[in-house]
Amino acid sequence: MSITIVLADDHHIVREGLKTILNAQPDFQIVGEADDGLQVGPLVERLKPNVLVLDLMMPGLNGLEISRQVRRNTPQTHIVILSMHSNEAYVAEALAAGAAAYLLKRATSDELINAIHEAVAGRRYLSSPLSDRLIDAYIRKLEAEEEDQPYTALTPREREVLHLAAEGSTNSEIAERLSLSVRTVEKHRSNLMHKLGLKTQTDLIRYAFQKGLLPPEP
Repeated sequence: MSITIVLADDHHIVREGLKTILNAQPDFQIVGEADDGLQVGPLVERLKPNVLVLDLMMPGLNGLEISRQVRRNTPQTHIVILSMHSNEAYVAEALAAGAAAYLLKRATSDELINAIHEAVAGRRYLSSPLSDRLIDAYIRKLEAEEEDQPYTALTPREREVLHLAAEGSTNSEIAERLSLSVRTVEKHRSNLMHKLGLKTQTDLIRYAFQKGLLPPEP
């Protein structure tokens, strides 16, 4: 039986490379792809693939929030994260958000294939440089702190508005991306700013960096 896969990465050349690798496997079938974070959840919900291969840093909505959406709405889909970030905090956040595997982008094609098979089998897979022991410690810390984090109080729509606002989108642009009225976006934005204790756009961007919603500054 084929393992159905959706690819989500905002770089076309990366997706093409992934398709070349995965299409060479007789038991893999690519059924969809996305280049924007806001597309991924609805696409996975519609196609219900066995596996989602997901870039951690996506425009519109990052891989952590996408993982939470998929875990909530399509729990039968196993998530394999691809990332250039190897620090334990990113890995732990991804696993806590619902990812089954975390693969560094410098990994080999064999590692990617193994990660997909392990995820489908219900097992966790980490790139070889990563430590299970340290990751487990971070996950326990995250779970202990989760109830105290204001981010968990945000609705899914407020999180989408937060991500887009942090990327610099105006209320009008956010309204167009999410098919909402500007007034509705303004309400969501006001609510999330209040819940997070933020006052200005600078506060919002700083929070997004601290939370890992935006890629780290070089």
